[in-house]
Amino acid sequence: MSVSTFGDKGKLVLPPAKQLTIVTCMDARIDPAASLGIPEGDAHIIRNAGGSAKDALRSIVISQRLLGTREVAVFHHTNCGMLTFSTDQLRGIVKDAAPGDAAVAKQVDEIEFLEFSDIHAAVKSDVEFLKASPLVLKETEITGWTYDVETGKIERVV
Repeated sequence: MSVSTFGDKGKLVLPPAKQLTIVTCMDARIDPAASLGIPEGDAHIIRNAGGSAKDALRSIVISQRLLGTREVAVFHHTNCGMLTFSTDQLRGIVKDAAPGDAAVAKQVDEIEFLEFSDIHAAVKSDVEFLKASPLVLKETEITGWTYDVETGKIERVV
């Protein structure tokens, strides 16, 4: 996009028109808005490693309480990098890159990297986490989905 094709996007209002928040992965192969047919201004899209609802909770609270969203859709995808490691392995990689650095070791040991081994189970777990959270508005519709990076197919899990 360039300035010449920006159009009237400056007139979009701050709250998302569809009152929708999407939580999805930061994977560069995924363009959530385009894949779901969502134009700018319609939804908040929260991206993080693995599309973790736990990692996105702070943003969901802001989205709901300050900007009026009332629906959350969690999307995980096939061939996700979060399927390829464990927290202990990643902690070891970080520590090995900074041998003897106690500050690095302490801080990386405090992080849970939220990897998973099954995308359907991860979707269900994230939806259950959000439904159980007292910070998420009780009337929120929460759904869980998978996206196939090889075909573009979207499947509802919950």
